[in-house]
Amino acid sequence: MNFGEVLASVGLRSTRPRLTIWEAAYYYEGHFTAEDLLIAARKLYSKISRATVYRALPDLIRSGILSELNVGRDFKYYESTRNAGTFKGHIVCTNCDKIIEFDAPFMDWYGRAIAEKNGLTFITQHLQITARCPNCNREQAAAESTPATGNPKTENHV
Repeated sequence: MNFGEVLASVGLRSTRPRLTIWEAAYYYEGHFTAEDLLIAARKLYSKISRATVYRALPDLIRSGILSELNVGRDFKYYESTRNAGTFKGHIVCTNCDKIIEFDAPFMDWYGRAIAEKNGLTFITQHLQITARCPNCNREQAAAESTPATGNPKTENHV
């Protein structure tokens, strides 16, 4: 992919830091945070600033290089659209923020059909399910089955 051309198409200059961030984001495997992207970009060019990464994220999303996943925390996850293929849905664990991705090609058709039926131009959609992963379920079950330690409860009789 020619990032210089993509940058120009969204009205941005091609600077070394910007090109480095775009390359790091495009080739990143899996889901990542802005901080993860900063670390990856600094491996390619050590002078990348945190502010430059945060300023680049909206442009990366607008250009279609990244998709954004909001898990309801004080940070977001991102993923490259490089190998997008079919529509992807996400299951996010409410405990550990583990993200499980699944193919949901019917959702792409459904979103487009509903938009068209209502006279709208389809842009994008997200399918996110919140649940608790098997590991967190096991940990919770173990915690609930472990007897409490400390002072035993005393009963007050009247």
